[in-house]
Amino acid sequence: MQALYALLFILVVYTIGDVVASITISIVPSLFVCSVIFLGGFWLGIPKTLFKDSLLYSIGALLIPVLLVHMGSMLNINQLKAQWNTVLISIGGIVGIVILLLLVASKIVGKETAIVAAPPISGGLIAGLQMGDKAEAIGRLDLKLMATLLVVLQGFVGYPLASFCLRREAKTIIKLKNNGYKFENDKEVQDVDRKMIFQLPKKFRSSNYYFAKATLVAVIAVSISACLQKIDTGNLFLNALVRLDKNVLSLIFGIIFAQVGLLEREPLNKANVFGFGMASLMAVIYGGLAGSTIQDILNIIIPLVICLLIGTVGIGIMSVLVGKFLKVRPWMAFAIGSSALFGFPGTFIVSKEVSEAIAIDESEKELILNQILPKMLVAGFITVSIGSVILAGLLGPMLMAV
Repeated sequence: MQALYALLFILVVYTIGDVVASITISIVPSLFVCSVIFLGGFWLGIPKTLFKDSLLYSIGALLIPVLLVHMGSMLNINQLKAQWNTVLISIGGIVGIVILLLLVASKIVGKETAIVAAPPISGGLIAGLQMGDKAEAIGRLDLKLMATLLVVLQGFVGYPLASFCLRREAKTIIKLKNNGYKFENDKEVQDVDRKMIFQLPKKFRSSNYYFAKATLVAVIAVSISACLQKIDTGNLFLNALVRLDKNVLSLIFGIIFAQVGLLEREPLNKANVFGFGMASLMAVIYGGLAGSTIQDILNIIIPLVICLLIGTVGIGIMSVLVGKFLKVRPWMAFAIGSSALFGFPGTFIVSKEVSEAIAIDESEKELILNQILPKMLVAGFITVSIGSVILAGLLGPMLMAV
């Protein structure tokens, strides 16, 4: 298919997915809608080279480290300090996923399947892509497809689960308020002004400037990662810790460079290329669907459901246990852990929807939102943007060694 025609087809499908997600308030995620359309298109004769023909596939693969630098730059250290208990509960949820999948699910669906499933369930696009690549490297195309479908389908579990938990928490908040309980102001902590160590005068800060800085940080991360891959400690676990994946390092360097003032916050937004970058990344994700038959889907649907359900149970157990230790109410703790199944903007949408549904006036709505929204935003960033990427970097080598 000609590149321009392929690009148009893909962007139209993306638009349809966005429209459906907007109409359904993300209950039906755009990822799911687009996946169904692309799968149906491939089965009806759309060229399986669609994404590569559009050139988006190559661009998306190239930009992954740069996009991760951008995501890392969004981290607000002050907000994380204020929400330290949320951070710990989020990490606990991810640990719960890993423990139950490796100890329980692996006995049912196999160790390789459980390892591939853990990072996508813990997060989203990048983790799914990382594990899909590792699965392909060991010749398990079925697991590559499963990693893609987990990213697509996990929201159907995450959205209603988080909504249910937050509704119970919201009712508790109102009950406590009516009994005279005084709540701390839990509004989002704003980032303090940082003195930039390196920054051109304002009149020279073009889109290319911001794009170049983000790319430079990505190049540094990828180069250091390449050097780390040559280290051999003689221990599989230590190798996984030392040989940091280029994606993990890109995320970490994005956090560090932005925090110390070497990189602006959200540089790709300032460069006006973030939207295009994500569109390209999605082409890489959906590319895993090309060539998949109905039988392929049927073969992995049962292991997929088993891993997703057991992983969700793991989230619930560990997030509630950690929450109890930190004196966070169980429903709020479970909601925090469930953010791994959808992330932002779902964390914002669900919180806003719940506050509007439970509150009877604006003051109650503001109270509920102030208590749940900062926690959910931080949780979504920790699980989806950071935790899942690091987890994929650790479990990837383990998969290769199985």
